[in-house]
Amino acid sequence: MSNTIRVPVQNPDGSPAMPTKSSRARAWVQRGLAIEVRNDLEIYGVRLLAEPSGRITQDIALGIDPGKMFTGIGLVSASSTLFKAHLQLPFKSVTKKMTTRRILRRARRGRRINRKLPYNQRCHRQKRFDNRRQNKLVPSIRANKQMELRVVRELLKLYPISHIVYERIEARGSKSFSPAMVGQKIMVGWLSELCPTTTQLGWQTSNLRQWLGLAKDKVNKANPTPETHSHDGIALATSHFIKWQDWVGNKARGGHWVGEIELTKCPFAVISRPQLYRRQLHFENPVKVSDSHPEHRKRKGGTVTPFGLRSGDKVKAEKAGQSYIGWIGGYVEKQKKVSVYDINWHRIGQFSVSKVQLVKRSTRLLSYVKVC
Repeated sequence: MSNTIRVPVQNPDGSPAMPTKSSRARAWVQRGLAIEVRNDLEIYGVRLLAEPSGRITQDIALGIDPGKMFTGIGLVSASSTLFKAHLQLPFKSVTKKMTTRRILRRARRGRRINRKLPYNQRCHRQKRFDNRRQNKLVPSIRANKQMELRVVRELLKLYPISHIVYERIEARGSKSFSPAMVGQKIMVGWLSELCPTTTQLGWQTSNLRQWLGLAKDKVNKANPTPETHSHDGIALATSHFIKWQDWVGNKARGGHWVGEIELTKCPFAVISRPQLYRRQLHFENPVKVSDSHPEHRKRKGGTVTPFGLRSGDKVKAEKAGQSYIGWIGGYVEKQKKVSVYDINWHRIGQFSVSKVQLVKRSTRLLSYVKVC
């Protein structure tokens, strides 16, 4: 596997050009021929300041391996691997919020019913089954698909993607279906509006991944490594360049893979969303603070803090001589402290506002990039 890393390049008007070697991109910046480009995925890229000699592009394929909790993404050209990502989908957090909303809604409706009246005189909610939308995605599935679509749109700004391969999940026998199967047709329709899109089944992805020699971790799928999901995305993207061809002889039949591709090191990103709550007056359950103040309801939600920072902002925080990179997730106004969280939205700690430095404003995406 080659160690040459390719970085995205943009033309002066912002349109994507073919990626180049990282050493060449740094030389362009040092010589004043290009500037660094900021993007929501935290990928290092450059934009040319002068018109290039040509704008010819080669095929670049994007592979998407969707799932219920995680999605793998791979981006390849015929000569190199360009990008791979592990998406931590918001399915669980959205489901939890919808469950809380359902409980509160049922409690409100129950409180306004006078149960001393006969049943036919109570103010129950009328049935409204005839005016339902038939193509509506449930909020948890819609949040998953919209996050995948958001990442694809960000990649289209950086790379001249010519083709998208999306893995289609089929029901297996009498087993119950997976939530990952819901909304596949709608997602393929959205992707087709951006770029030519084809689908592929899981067993085809598995065969090609094994032939490419890419490892697969089936023990812990939550592990944010390339072996869990992004290698499947690489195999899906590679299927645009390598095809299975059958052959039939006089006394035998078989097949072999046709095509060439080179796998190289590339940036690997772990991408998630900040677990934010919409602004509400208070939490549902009161908390006990002291004997003098037996109960009160804490403030809940919102993204604004009194210190000029917002929830989801990327910051650099210092404590006890150590520096941490994380994202704002809450604050304590009286003590003038903010809570900083990591990429998995686990709290690193509370830091004094004077020890926190803003790195980047919130884009509603958390991204941690390394090379592997």
